[in-house]
Amino acid sequence: MADSVTLAYDYPMLGVFWTTLWLFLWILWFFLLFRIFGDLFRDDELNGWAKAAWIIFVIVLPFLGVFVYVLVRGRGMGHRETTAAQARQEAFDAYVRRTAANDASRATQADELTKLSQLKERGDISEEEFQRAKGKVLH
Repeated sequence: MADSVTLAYDYPMLGVFWTTLWLFLWILWFFLLFRIFGDLFRDDELNGWAKAAWIIFVIVLPFLGVFVYVLVRGRGMGHRETTAAQARQEAFDAYVRRTAANDASRATQADELTKLSQLKERGDISEEEFQRAKGKVLH
C-alpha cells in the first residue's frame, strides 16, 4: 500500500497560487453566467424563442456562448442594468414620499385633536361640539 499523503509543507507556494487563481476564476465564471441569465430574463425586447436560443447556446457551448453574448449584447446589458437601478431608486423615493406624507397627516391629526382637547378643557366648546369636531378630524 503506497498511499501518499500530501502535507501542507509538501504543497508548493506556486501550487497554492494556481489553486487560488482557478478557484477565483471558477467563481467569476458562475457570477458571469448568473448575470447573463438575469439579463436575458430582464430583457423585454427579446421574445421567448430568442431567450431560449441564447440559453441553449450558453449551456451547450459555455465559453463561446458567454463571450459571444457579451460581445453582441454587452452594451445593452449595462443599459438594462442602469434602467433597472433607476426604476428601483424611483420606487424607493416614491415610497419614502408616501410614507412621509402619511406621517405628516397623522401628526396634523394629532395636533388638531390636541387643540380640540385644549378648547374643551378651557370651556370654549361643549362636549357635543368636541365629539363632532373629533369625528371630522378622524374621518
